[in-house]
Amino acid sequence: MSQSIEDKILKALKKENKPMRPGEIAESAKLDKEEVSKAIKKLASEGKIHSPKRCFWEAL
Repeated sequence: MSQSIEDKILKALKKENKPMRPGEIAESAKLDKEEVSKAIKKLASEGKIHSPKRCFWEAL
């Protein structure tokens, strides 16, 4: 079973262990930046990630 985009984003954020911009997340997770931006909205609404400062995201 392949990982979902959301799982890959969470894994990348946890691996880096620092707030990251969507472009950095996309690069780290080897995903398309547009897909990452959409998935970030979903993850944030589910309370799995949050933004400590504008345009940066980190896993909870």
